[in-house]
Order: sequence, then structure tokens, then C-alpha cells
Amino acid sequence: MQFKEPTEVLTSRANALVKQMTAVRRSARERRENGMFFLEGARLCADAAISGTVILACLYTDAAAEKYADRLAQILPAAEKAHRISPALAEHLSETQSPQGVFCLCRMPQRSAQIDKNGKYLALSGVQNPDNLGAIARTAEALDLDGLIVEGGCDLYNPKAQRAAMGSLLRLPVVRTDDLAQLLRVCRADGMRTYASTPDADATAVTDADFSGGVVCAVGNEGAGLDDVLLRECTRVTIPMRGRAESFNAAAAATILLWEMAREASK
Repeated sequence: MQFKEPTEVLTSRANALVKQMTAVRRSARERRENGMFFLEGARLCADAAISGTVILACLYTDAAAEKYADRLAQILPAAEKAHRISPALAEHLSETQSPQGVFCLCRMPQRSAQIDKNGKYLALSGVQNPDNLGAIARTAEALDLDGLIVEGGCDLYNPKAQRAAMGSLLRLPVVRTDDLAQLLRVCRADGMRTYASTPDADATAVTDADFSGGVVCAVGNEGAGLDDVLLRECTRVTIPMRGRAESFNAAAAATILLWEMAREASK
């Protein structure tokens, strides 16, 4: 490994850095007010370093230094601070059942993503489940979507969302909005097609929708779906179902919509 091993081993939960990382991991308010977020896992932390995320501190165990030497060789040169920690402290910091023993405190990037009127975007309104958010972001990046539009819902920097995204939320352009309905009006005025996913049987089947050109397709909250205001701003599309289930999980619905948009883009 091409870095100098820190000699001090942190063992106390009362350490200022450990307390800060714990607070940022647990609280969206702490993340928002301090402009920081928490990452766990050798690969995810390495992805952050490679993508240019500012790493304020990295904590890792001796076991991690041996097992994930290649990953830490990518992380530590980018970290402003680095400390070895005890296994007990790693258990305290971790949210997983089998901690890898690598943790980073990162600076939130200043996002300035803009919507390309010729691009393809998925809009998420009130998606609360961090695993759904992360899975959607991962699929969107894999299918080369131009970006996500996010209104409300789960914090983008929720540690569970970041783990589920496997680095995609650090790389994929994300547009945040407090008024998705107004943003959809602007997109439509720019010539983009706007669609809203709904289980309603009388909506246009997603396989019959025209996803050519610039497109924004909206997916709603896991329980309530999209509200009537948003539905009125879009052409309603539905995913035909043959079984007895009444609707798709938000991440599953998003995946099908993303595939249809990607399929059109590849023509």
C-alpha cells in the first residue's frame, strides 16, 4: 500500500470525530446542516474517492487494511484525515450485520445539474424507502439515463440509499425540486414529453407510449402514488399486469419505465 499507516488506534465512542460521524449517519438534519454524509464499505468509499467526492475522514480496522488493501490505496490518498479503529468501534459505527470496517465522512457536492430538453429523466415524487431510491439510481445509471429529478421523499445521502445505489447517487446527475408540477410544465413547454406512472387500467400501456425525444417520466410514493396535480400535468401510462397484485413496487415500476426509455434511446 502506498500510504503511511496512522499509528493511533481510536477505541472510544467519545472521540469527537467518531461522535460526528455517528451523528451524520443517524440524522438527515445533521447531514443537511453540516453539508456532510456518511459512507460505509470498502467499494463504496473507493467509488467516492474515484468520483472526486471530498473525503473529510476515513476510519478503518486493521483487518480491513489487510483484506481491502487495494480499495484503501484508492481511498486514503484522497482523505484529509485517516485513523485506524478498533473492531468494537467499527461495530458501533456500522449499520450492517457484517461490517467491512471501512467508513468515510464526506462533503456533500454542490449539485448544479440542469435538465437537457433532449434527455431522458425519471422523476421521483415522495419516494420514502432508501432501498428503493438507491436501487432506482443504480438502474438509471446502468441504463444510461440522463438523470433523476427528485421531489421530497428520502434524503439522497441516507446511508442505506447510498449503499443500495452502489455509488450511482454520487455520479448520476440529480435535479432537486420543491415543485415537481411546475417543473413538469416547464419541461413540457420546452417540448419534452411528460408521463406519469399509474396502476389505472385505462391509462396508456407503457409499451405503447412514445418515449422518443426528451422525456420525463414520473413515479410516485410507495403507498399513495402520484397526486392528482401531477397526474394532470402528464400523460398517464400504466404497466399491464396479469396477476392478482394491484400495483408494482416503486423500484420495480421504475425499472420497467427506465427500460422502455432506454430501449427507445437505443433505436
